[in-house]
Amino acid sequence: MKTNVSKTVLWITRTAVFLALLVAVQFLTRSLGQLVTGSAVNFVLVACALIAGLSSGATVAVISPFAAKLLGIGPLWEFIPVIALANVVIVLVFSLLLGRARRKEGPVKYALWVTAIAAGAAAKFLVLYLGIVKILIPLMSSIPAPQAEKLSAMFSVTQLFTALIGGVIAMLLVEPLRTAIRKSRE
Repeated sequence: MKTNVSKTVLWITRTAVFLALLVAVQFLTRSLGQLVTGSAVNFVLVACALIAGLSSGATVAVISPFAAKLLGIGPLWEFIPVIALANVVIVLVFSLLLGRARRKEGPVKYALWVTAIAAGAAAKFLVLYLGIVKILIPLMSSIPAPQAEKLSAMFSVTQLFTALIGGVIAMLLVEPLRTAIRKSRE
């Protein structure tokens, strides 16, 4: 019983730390534009999944667009479920492809990272593009054409770039963070 309680407390703690980091990143980068904020958020999502685990990463991924909206940088409320889904997709792709990469070395590990970055970014982009640009925006007749164009641009190729950049940052920082965490326990 105590072991399950300890695991639950550890999960809550890790998830809360990454959620706090995510909110801080969103708050501190909100005036720096979508490219910076989106890249930083994608990094936190991927790092959370790879350091704290898939369930923590998915939890933070779902909460992220709500936190952004509450900070005044989020999209329309109607877009939030699609953004949450896209966030979960990138977390899932990285977790599946890199879950066993810790035991790999050299070119194999590098190839797994590159594959995860490309596949995760592409998957997130496709969910956002199809869900928001191709489905939601056309269904929302109350949005004026200029605003619809601006929203479409926000959820198009820019999302691919922010996911790629976030993945590259994760590739550079996750392993050193894991090492630091492991050493802090010794």
